[in-house]
Amino acid sequence: MSHSVAGEPPSAGRRVTPLATAAYAAAEWDLLTDLPGRVLVAAASPGPGRPPRGVAAGLAGLDAVAAGRAFDSDLIRAVVTAIYARHDGADERDERLTDLVGLLAACRAAVRVLRRRADPADSAAYRQWVESVAARVCRVGDFPPSPADQRFLHRLGSALDLR
Repeated sequence: MSHSVAGEPPSAGRRVTPLATAAYAAAEWDLLTDLPGRVLVAAASPGPGRPPRGVAAGLAGLDAVAAGRAFDSDLIRAVVTAIYARHDGADERDERLTDLVGLLAACRAAVRVLRRRADPADSAAYRQWVESVAARVCRVGDFPPSPADQRFLHRLGSALDLR
């Protein structure tokens, strides 16, 4: 975990050190870098009792992902950098993006990876950041979130070991 001097925000141009990613196997890193996008898509997708979302919800989710660049966590900044550096890959990800059972399983797998490999503060920050992506999407248009959105967020938070 990185710490800024005198509580100042980290410098905007600071590069993420390779140490942030070196502790993870390729499959683990893929899991951690895919999860925020999967959460965004699942939160924006209609489900039982959940209305379809518009463009504003997707943009709110993208903004929440991008906000990770300013976090005081080397892990989150490295994940965001990897997300923006990679090829879109939309053709590879099809229906698994909206599969809630698969998403919750991926969240639990990410928690296991983070327990083994990450600094506890980075782990907590990552899990809270991923949950915040879904919360921002669910709050667009419906404030507060609908009961179905609240159930979705609760299940997500539980899978991320935040509850």
